[in-house]
Order: sequence, then C-alpha cells, then structure tokens
Amino acid sequence: MTAALALALAAGGTGLARQAQPAPIPAAEGAAARAPSLLPATQALFDRYVAERRVPGIVGAFGRDDHPTYFVSSGAIAWDEGAPAAGPDSLWRVYSMTKPVTAMAAMILIEEGKIGLDDPLSKYFSAFKTMRVLTQPDTSLDSRPATRPITIRELLTHTAGLGYNIISKGPLLKEYEARGILPAALNVATEGKAKAARPTSLAEFADRVAKLPLIAEPGTKWSYSIGLDVMGAVIEKASGMPFDRFVQTRLLDPLKMTSTFWQVPQKEAGRLATNYAVMGQQGLPVDPAATSVYLQPPSFPYGGAGLVSSARDYDRFLHMIQDRGTLDGVRVLKPETVALATSNLLPAGVTFTGVTPGSVTDTGYGAGGYVTLADRPGVLAGTYGWDGAANSVAWVNPTHRMRGVVMVNIFPPGSLPLRREVPAALMQDAARLHR
Repeated sequence: MTAALALALAAGGTGLARQAQPAPIPAAEGAAARAPSLLPATQALFDRYVAERRVPGIVGAFGRDDHPTYFVSSGAIAWDEGAPAAGPDSLWRVYSMTKPVTAMAAMILIEEGKIGLDDPLSKYFSAFKTMRVLTQPDTSLDSRPATRPITIRELLTHTAGLGYNIISKGPLLKEYEARGILPAALNVATEGKAKAARPTSLAEFADRVAKLPLIAEPGTKWSYSIGLDVMGAVIEKASGMPFDRFVQTRLLDPLKMTSTFWQVPQKEAGRLATNYAVMGQQGLPVDPAATSVYLQPPSFPYGGAGLVSSARDYDRFLHMIQDRGTLDGVRVLKPETVALATSNLLPAGVTFTGVTPGSVTDTGYGAGGYVTLADRPGVLAGTYGWDGAANSVAWVNPTHRMRGVVMVNIFPPGSLPLRREVPAALMQDAARLHR
C-alpha cells in the first residue's frame, strides 16, 4: 500500500499542495456533485463500496511529506435516511488502532527513563512476579511455573504470554469472562453484563490479569493479547497520572487531535458513525450512533481498543510518526524514539505470525504495530501500522514519508479487502498521474 501511495502522491505532490481539504458534502448530493478527484480510481473504489451496500460510508486520508492531507470520502455515516455525509471529521470506532496510540504514549515514558523497555512488569505491579503457564491452553487450566518474567517489550509486542477474550478458548476464555478481563465495548446491550464483571480501574485490571495463567512462556511466542491494555496500567503507574489524562496531555493535545475520545461528548454525537454487521446485502446496526455505548464512560480507559477518532485526527497521529516525533513544530517524541518504536522489537527467536498464523511474511513487530522488514508488492520496508476490528486500516512509512488511513465501521473483522483493493486503486491513480 505504501509503494502505491508513493507513486500516486509523488506525481501528485504539487497538486496536493494546492488541493484544499474538502469539506463534507450533503449525503443527498452524491458522487456527481464532487469536484474531480486527484485519485479517481480510489474515489471510484469508495463509491463502489457504497453503491454495493458493503458500507454506508468510507473515508480515506492520504499524505506524503508535509503536503496537505488529501481526503477521499463517499456515502454517509449510517444507512438511515438523511444521515450526514461521511467526511474527514466523522467519528469512527477505531478499536485496535488504539494500540499504536497507547504504544507511543509508552515510548514517551521510555524516552524519559520512567519506563525501561526491558524492565520486568513486576517492577510496576508486583503481582506479576510469580506467573504460571498453561500446559494445554485451549482445553485445560493445568499449569506450571513460568521460568521467565514478563517485560515491557513483551507487552508492547504481544509476546508476554497473555491471552485475549477475542481469541482465547475453552476454560481460559471462561476465566477471562468471569474476572471481567473484557477491555472493549461493543454496544449498550452487551455492556451491562460486561461492566458488572469488569474491574473499575486500570490498577485493579492489572492485578486481576496477574492472577490468570499465561498461554505461553513470556518472550517465546507472538500471540495477540491484552498486552496494550496492561500497558495502560503501567503508563498510569509510571507517570503518576491517569492513563487517559496522560494520553490527552502528552499526545492528543499537542497534536491537536480534537476529535479523539474514549467517551464521545454528547455535543459531538451527530458526527459518530453507526457500526454495522453486514451479511450479504443486509446491514444490521450493532451499535447505533444515537444510543452508542461510546457515549457512556468506559469502566476504565482501554489501551487496546477504546478510542473513537476521525480520519483527520488519526492522520495527524500518523503524520507525527512520519515526521519522526514532530508535527507543526511541536515535538512529542525524539526521532530516535520513533525509530525504535517502528523497528522490529520482537524478542530474539520470535517471529510475527499475524492474527491469522501464516498470513504475513517478511514482517516484524514494533511498539503496538507490525513493521515490514523487506519490500514486497504494494508494501515498502519500514512501514508501520495496525488495523481495527471494524475494518479500519492505518499505516505510515517514516523513511519514505508517507501515510494513510481508511475509516469504516463494519463487522466482522477482516471482511473488507481494503488492504488489497486500496493499493490496487492507488496504483491505477499513480499510472494515470505518470502518463
């Protein structure tokens, strides 16, 4: 995707510099009312997604160097009649795209020496000093003593041996549910039961996690996990500040990310998209915007899947990473810290297998996101990014100074082939621009 974006935006760089950031258009006006797009194939792809009712609306934000961001959008934020058009400032549940934000917050404290990348987790929460490892993770709670401590590096890279309620099975999953280790919100209907079981603070969350067995010896296996949620508790402890306030004051405010929330203010509810589950041509509202669970305060701020954001805001976060810690003259991280965060941080001997094992090649894992280690079709080495459960995607390449984010809110995860089709559309746009 980054290779395609490089070609498309390199040729269009001058045009991008002159291109005004488009304002949202009324949904009723449709695609025909828009000015000609610099990226017509990408625009056509987005329009097709809407026309085929795969999504009610979709927004992309693409940037290269320090040219103004180019936004591509189509459709509306809901299938309801009269719903506002989707645009750069529409609000979307980004789910696991929260993880890179939490990871960069951790890197601030690593840069300041308040957290060590290879510190044992037990330095911050003593309950993790003595852990046990399951002998048959999918079928039994039988366990043995762990022989290695969990480290901060392992929290950031999903190699700590922690489980996750979205992928764990059998008795372990039941333990996670019984102890309220459910760090995400789906909708109001499911939230009541989940909230009753959950801890009410990050510190209590961490202590409960420490009582559960691990699925693997720390530092020996990549397995998608609640590591970034536990990382939020460490950030809170090490900074002496509530985790959400730390993120707000050290990242969101300096980067002018004014549309990123753990709880959407009521006055901003009109910008929030509805999240749907799509089966064939039928879209079922999972979390209607008007009654969204994200209008309520969470049990605690979830560092792994808690944020709502806009394409404009998330682009600013990516732009900071692209510019190695600085945006609009404001520095939040040193260049060497960003370089570390976007490098392969996996423990020696561990490989990144992907959420679906065998789905990736030539890829490592940095702080909260994958890192490509070699060029391959559509992707350049050094690309860092992660996706959200509702099919949003984001990536940034600091070396080639480019970035992109695509926002939708559609379940099930991975049901939209955006990582294949967006690069193909960008390549078509690149070919047109180079003729």
